[in-house]
Amino acid sequence: MFEGVEFANPNFFWLLLLLPVAGLWYYLKYQKDRATLRMPSTSAFGKQGILPRLKPALFIMRLLALAAIITALARPQTSDVSSRTKTTSGIDIVMAIDVSSSMLARDLKPNRLAALKEVAAEFIKERPNDRIGLVAYAGESYTKTPITTDKSIVLNALGEITYGQLNDGTAIGMGLATAVNRLKESKAKSKVIILLTDGVNNSGFIEPQTAADLAVEFGIKTYTIGLGTNGNALSPVAYNPDGSFRYGMRQVEIDEPLLKSIASLTGGQYFRATDNKKLEAIYDEINKLETTEIEEFKYYQYEEKFRALVLLAGILLLLEWVLRHTVFRSFI
Repeated sequence: MFEGVEFANPNFFWLLLLLPVAGLWYYLKYQKDRATLRMPSTSAFGKQGILPRLKPALFIMRLLALAAIITALARPQTSDVSSRTKTTSGIDIVMAIDVSSSMLARDLKPNRLAALKEVAAEFIKERPNDRIGLVAYAGESYTKTPITTDKSIVLNALGEITYGQLNDGTAIGMGLATAVNRLKESKAKSKVIILLTDGVNNSGFIEPQTAADLAVEFGIKTYTIGLGTNGNALSPVAYNPDGSFRYGMRQVEIDEPLLKSIASLTGGQYFRATDNKKLEAIYDEINKLETTEIEEFKYYQYEEKFRALVLLAGILLLLEWVLRHTVFRSFI
């Protein structure tokens, strides 16, 4: 009966403590009111019947009615809760992805670029309230997807990113500048770039420091990620006659001082991903650092349940009154 029921005024239940006190009072009064007559035998009076023994039932009915009234005063009710969320301040994010030939190195499985795309896809899915865009860069850079709330477009564009779409090289400055250009007109309260590279700046006509200064001017925070194991990695070193890559061990070179400088200057952080798990952990960390404010509205619809208890109390009192003045009239 009371499954899922809450009480608006539970303090009224303290009144239930009066019921055992009233019961004790009635018991003592009942014992005192009973006449006592000592006789050697009661056979001449015959049997008294069961009605006198049922007289306390009238008082019990009063107590039950009182208990029902007290429970009704506590206002039992059920509630139906509906909620609606509203994004109060979203985040605009541009992911700048290095697609140079070194991103095909196999120190991450199956290679750096494939591992990045898998982790980045999960990151995108976990940002339903933000606008996200993609920039790809190697020896030059271009906007793969402008910032948009349509995550299916972003995920499809991410899946299409491959090596060979741009001249080889690592133009960190141009990749960062293109990302800044995508965000400079944004009206979002928070603007973020996630810049990933596995090399050093060796191409392009925009210096990374210049691009970082532009990010600062437009209030854009930049998280930088250096991708690659420590030491040597199995990387493309030459072309085979059929056009495929020939792999060999090469020293992993990442300009960490530059990436740290960009992150520090723009208010972001620098991370180093040496394997798949660390890369995943880095995106999880960025996901926690850049949170979207959500305002939630809850609507409560209450249904009062006290009416049945009041009706029950009324029936008990009426029944008690009728029995008192009919069946038990001769004994009261």
